Formats: sequence, C-alpha cells, structure tokens
Amino acid sequence: MAVDLLLGLQWGDEGKGKIVDVLTTDYDIIARFQGGPNAGHTLEFDGIKHVLRTIPSGIFHPNSINMVGNGVVIDPVVFKQELEGLDKFNIDYKSKILLSRKAHVILPTHRLLDAASEASKGKAKIGSTLKGIGPTYMDKTGRNGFRIGDFELDNWKEKYRKLADKHEKMISHYDIDIQYNLEELEEEFFESVEVLKTLQFIDSENYMHQAQKENKNILAEGAQGSLLDIDFGTYPFVTSSTTTAAGACTGLGVAPNKIGEVFGIFKAYTTRVGNGPFPTELFDEVGMRMAKVGNEFGAVTKRPRRCGWLDLIALQYSVNINGVTQLCMMKSDVLSGFDKIKVCVGYEYNGEKIEHLPYSLEQENIKPIYKEFKGWQEDLTQMTDASEFPENFKKYIDFIEEFIGIPVKIVSVGPDRKQTIAY
Repeated sequence: MAVDLLLGLQWGDEGKGKIVDVLTTDYDIIARFQGGPNAGHTLEFDGIKHVLRTIPSGIFHPNSINMVGNGVVIDPVVFKQELEGLDKFNIDYKSKILLSRKAHVILPTHRLLDAASEASKGKAKIGSTLKGIGPTYMDKTGRNGFRIGDFELDNWKEKYRKLADKHEKMISHYDIDIQYNLEELEEEFFESVEVLKTLQFIDSENYMHQAQKENKNILAEGAQGSLLDIDFGTYPFVTSSTTTAAGACTGLGVAPNKIGEVFGIFKAYTTRVGNGPFPTELFDEVGMRMAKVGNEFGAVTKRPRRCGWLDLIALQYSVNINGVTQLCMMKSDVLSGFDKIKVCVGYEYNGEKIEHLPYSLEQENIKPIYKEFKGWQEDLTQMTDASEFPENFKKYIDFIEEFIGIPVKIVSVGPDRKQTIAY
C-alpha cells in the first residue's frame, strides 16, 4: 500500500495542518516525518482554534493513529504542554499517539546552545526560533544524540547528564553571557519525561512496514516548507531537516517506491518568517495589507511574516524536487479586494532573464519579472462550491495550473475546515 505525502512548497506556514485535518477521514495513520516544535500547525473548526507543534494534525479525528517518526526531534516539555491542551477535549491520546524510539530528544541544554549560537552571530543571525532544533540535529549527525528509546534504559539519566555536561562546556566557549538556571529547566524537563513515558514507544519503521502490508491508508505529514530544506532551501537561512519528499523516506523508513500521491500546499501569495532572501517581498502598503488581512503571524513564534506576490519560479522548483501530483492553494480569500494581482514568472539575474531558481537569491542579484492579473472584489469566505468563484479568480488558478503543469485540487477560502473547496 502506497504512503501519501503532504508537504509545504514555500517557506512554511502554508496551512498544511488544515489540509491534513480535512484529509484525515480518508486515512488510518497520520505520520509526522521531520522537524521539531518550531513548526506550528493551526487547525480551526467548531469555532475553536488549535495550534499543534509536534503532534500530527489528525489527532482530532476519533479513528486516526498519529505517529511521530524517527526524523522528528521531540521536546518533552513542549509535548507535555500539547497533551495538556488536548485534555479539555477528552481525547484518548494514549491510544492514539505513537512515538518512534529512534526520534531524537531536545534537551534543555540544546535550547541554551541554540540561544548562545544565535547571539554570537550578531547581525549575521539566521533567525533561529531558539527551540533547540539545530543543536539537536547536530548531535544526531554527530552521533552524540539522545533518543526516545533511551528513556527505556535504566541508566538514561547518566546518559543525559553526560550530554548536558558536554553542552555546558560548549556554551562556555561562546563569547556571550547567557544567563540560565539549568536546575530549574531540568526539573521541568524530568517531569515532562515522566508524562512522555506514559505514551507508546514503538519501532516505527517496523510499524510502518506492517501497516502497509495490512493495506492501511497512511498520510505522511511534513513540517516547515521545501524552501527551508537543509539541502535545497535558501541556505543558510533554512531549517535543520529534510523538508522535501525525501524526508518521508528517511524520517519514517518508507521506501521511495512506496510513495503514492504527493499533496503540495502553497499560499495564493508568498510569506517568509525570519531572515533570508525573498525575491517577491513587498515593502509597501500592499504587503502590509496582505499581512493584516492574512493575520500573518507565526502560530508558535508569533513572529510577523514578510509578505509578497506568488513566486511561480520558486513554486515550480519545489514541485519538481518533490514530485508533487496535486496542489492545494491556501488563503485565497486574502487576495480579495486587490485591483491588480501579480505573479512572478521569471527573474532578471545578473542582467540575464532566467526561469529557474539560481544558486543565490540575494536582492542585489535578482529582480522578479511579473505577470499582472485583474483582481476580484467578491468575498470568497462564504462560498461553498468552485462554481461560485469569480471569473478573475478562476483565471488566476488556471494560469497557475498551466504554468506549473500540476492541477489545483483544493482551494481554501478561510481558516475553518468547512472553508475548503474541491476545484
């Protein structure tokens, strides 16, 4: 049985959580395959807004199993907070959440290392969320990491202590004065670990293989976006994991020939959080209006998002490296009321016209080439069928499909799960 895949095609914040929630009724297992609690998936239904950080977005459906794969890094403190947020909805998460023993653990000292490293960069900061994700992945690739399965060992605290002591020595080497109370942080950490240990730890790759043999429907859920991929993103302003389709193979143990549908999620415009290049970024009233109407603030970090027109060159790049089979366009309603709407269809790069994503996207080297469309004034949020869409909006969608060569199958016209329309 093939494993379907859902991931973001921009710099994250595309609205993946909502689409996972909408699609979950068709799946038995939702499996998160990479990233950490710096990623926030927002879901809205029945007048309530939910923000998840690590727990897969299928948790609110009664019949779904939600697995956190080996490619994810888990902060017990944050995970405990997420579980507490679910308590008020009477969700039996102990039977619904599975944690991979091979997933790495974010220690309190990982977060301290993150803060020290970022502070030491001065103006060259990459915009880390300071959640300890980068240092945890560094320990993973450096073969020093602490994993979920280690909590089942009798001497896990000794292993923890050895790594934490090493981190403190590393922090002391930074020429930065970081004030912290590790004893206090550890008290919260150890309490959270005990809560985590009440959940089911599994050998996730074996679980996935058995589920496929039993013809279970599985959806792999990505975090962040393709342009933040450690290899194919706008390096060094990227995250620390593989956010592309390849990450589902390494983050869950799924064979490449077992990948089925690949749902690519993108906004009708473009946003970015933190530092890094952004060719179509708007610094005028149009960009400010997008941010205000779209409520463009991070679900977890609350940081304001930079806004700009849809970049079809970057979108095509993401579609190609992920093997996307169908597109889902989010936040279409935000563009209602603009007289003119632009999309980037090429770049002027060092005096030459190109139609691919180059090595460097720095502002001084690159200038977007736009195609302009007439806008639409109609409010999309009350529409329930694609037949109600304004003609100018349909032309916008049709052009995107033609340019990218992949169909737009889902159009979101508001934050609620009911505001999701098949196209």
